[in-house]
Amino acid sequence: MDSTIDLSDEAAALDLSNIRYQLIRLEDTIIFYLIERVQFPNNPSIYKPQAVKIPNFSGSFLDWMLLQQEIIHAQVRRYQSPDEYAFFPDQLPEPFLAPLSYPELLHPNNVNINEKIKDAYINHIIPKCSAQAGPDRGEAKENYGSSATVDVACLQALSRRIHFGKFVAEAKFREDPERFSKMIREKDIQGLEDSITKKAVEEQVLKRLELKARGYGVDPSAKLPSQEATKINVDAVVNMYRDWVIPMTKEVEIDYLLQRLDPVPNKNKP
Repeated sequence: MDSTIDLSDEAAALDLSNIRYQLIRLEDTIIFYLIERVQFPNNPSIYKPQAVKIPNFSGSFLDWMLLQQEIIHAQVRRYQSPDEYAFFPDQLPEPFLAPLSYPELLHPNNVNINEKIKDAYINHIIPKCSAQAGPDRGEAKENYGSSATVDVACLQALSRRIHFGKFVAEAKFREDPERFSKMIREKDIQGLEDSITKKAVEEQVLKRLELKARGYGVDPSAKLPSQEATKINVDAVVNMYRDWVIPMTKEVEIDYLLQRLDPVPNKNKP
C-alpha cells in the first residue's frame, strides 16, 4: 500500500524515487486545494494589512489566520518535522508533546522562502486561478473566512512541496559529493543549476499536471465534459508550476547546496 515518506528512515527519506513519489502526491494535494479555493472570489481585501480590522494585530486577515493555525500546529510538533517550514517561525510556542527523534537528514541551514511563496501566491497564482466576480463586496458579504482557510492549506502545501527541494539537493549531493563540492566552493551557481535541472522531467511534470487538473476538475459522470465545465483553469495550474513552483524549488535546492559545506554548529557550545 502506498504511504507517505518515512522521515525516520534516512535511506528511505533520501531515496530519489521516494522523493519523486512524494512530490507527485503533493501535486494532487495542491490541485485539490486550488479547486476548493476557486469556488470563492479572489477577495483581495483578505491579503491587505488592516483591510480587515483585527484586535491587536496589524497584518492581513490571511496572515492572522495563518499565524493562528501555526501556533496550534507548533504545539503538536508539526514544525519539528524536517519537511515542514513555518511562515512565522519566530512567533511560535514550543510543543507540549514529547519531541520526536529524526535522523540528521539535512545539513543545518536557514533556507526558508515562505515570504516569496506567499507573495507569488497572492499576486500571481490566485489572480490567475480564482473567479473574478466583480469588486470585493466586503467582509459582510464575501466568504473571507472560507477563502482564507483554504488559502492557508494551499500555502502550506506549496511550502512543503517547494522546500522538499532540500531533500532532492541532499540526495543528489550524496550521489556525487566531489563534483558538487567543487561547484559549491567555486560558487558556480550556473553549474549547480545545470546539475539539478532535467528538462525532460520538468516537461513530464507539466504534462501530468495538465491531465490531473483537467481530470480532477470535471464531473466524471459527464459524457462529454467541456472546458467551460472544468472547475479550475487548467492553464493556470500548469503555469503555476512552470513559472513559480519549479523555479522556486530550484532556488531552494541551490541555496541549500551553497550552505552544504558550512561547518556544523556546535550544539554544546554555550
